[in-house]
Amino acid sequence: MTAAIIFGLLALLMLTGMPISIALGLTVLTFLFTMTQVPIEAVALKLFTGIEKFEIMAIPFFILAGNFLTHGGVAKRMIHFATALVGHLKGGLALGGIVACALFAAVSGSSPATVVAIGSILLPAMVKAGYPMKFGVGVIGTAGGLGILIPPSIVMVIYAVSTNSSIDKLFIAGIIPGLLLTTLLMVTTWIVARKRNYPSLPRASLKTLFSTFRESIWGLLLIVVVIGGIYSGTFTATEAAAMSAVYAFVVAVFVYRDMRLREVPKVLLSAANMSAMILYIITNAVLFSFLLTSEQIPQQLTAWITALGLGPIGFLICVNLLLLAAGNFMEPSSILLITAPLLFPMAMQLGIDPIHLGIIMTINMEIGMITPPVGLNLYVASGISRLGLTETTKACGPWILVMMAFLLLITYVPAITLWLPNLLYR
Repeated sequence: MTAAIIFGLLALLMLTGMPISIALGLTVLTFLFTMTQVPIEAVALKLFTGIEKFEIMAIPFFILAGNFLTHGGVAKRMIHFATALVGHLKGGLALGGIVACALFAAVSGSSPATVVAIGSILLPAMVKAGYPMKFGVGVIGTAGGLGILIPPSIVMVIYAVSTNSSIDKLFIAGIIPGLLLTTLLMVTTWIVARKRNYPSLPRASLKTLFSTFRESIWGLLLIVVVIGGIYSGTFTATEAAAMSAVYAFVVAVFVYRDMRLREVPKVLLSAANMSAMILYIITNAVLFSFLLTSEQIPQQLTAWITALGLGPIGFLICVNLLLLAAGNFMEPSSILLITAPLLFPMAMQLGIDPIHLGIIMTINMEIGMITPPVGLNLYVASGISRLGLTETTKACGPWILVMMAFLLLITYVPAITLWLPNLLYR
């Protein structure tokens, strides 16, 4: 009964069009002041201790690094390198776009930023080369989702903060699924391009390959800084985020010189706005999690799921259905902050690895970014291409089906996710 009141009140506030962060906070305060005897001091203490986590600092740093790279010409150089690698295949520009999205994802940590950075450059070039706009939108809109699966990923940081999981292990666990999904998207694109006889580029010479690699090397080295630093134990994921922000600033301003010093305050302000929005959601989600815990709702749900006898397989089916449905109406940060405190205890009770659960939830968020009516990547791709939201959704259809099949594979073959972190963190 208590859970129904809490989630009913939250749903009612969200239906009014209220931002999710404010709806969370008002739900907690309304329930605490009218239906419980919890001292307000305990709420204030939990709010302070809940956000006093070193790992949260990774979020603004990764956002800042992504902003520097988006405005700093790194995407353009990665596109040149990617198309030189695979442009000679059928649908070469589209395949190059997927590779470029994967590379940019590995330095930005943001899905919408990947779509903007790669799509704004590549979509006009694809149309000029003879590709239908819908095909280009389908490829870039879905491949941009790699931004939250390939580390570093802001979504993974939020999951780790919500469940006290290891950010380092999550980042390492995302590498193989990220590469696998990139390959699946490329194979799908190549099949479609070959069937429709889309054009390809002339095979790049070794000289061209070397020159494009040399031009993009400073951006690509950020992958080494983040993943290499974490893997070698040189620094933690949070310290890697700070390093990536400083490195991205130096590359954008002093190496590539695509950004002037007078433009830096604008980038800093943009990153601060985005960081403040996410941190405000986290703050209210901490209160919401405190309310659920104080009312013992996670424990009640865990007992109920156990009594049903679903087992890990049935539970994971329910998790995927819940998250896919939520992805249609909410953005990833909010979904994770609401559902992770509920699903995590149940998963632990059923013996599901917390890192495996984190990757499953991340892939669900990735699919949610390209499903209507609230899929952010759809809006970004629609804005770039000037196609309607319905047309953009239809254009992404074949690749969405591939991602759904990929989700099932990752869900029920945990070795794909866990092999690398288990190897490195024995």
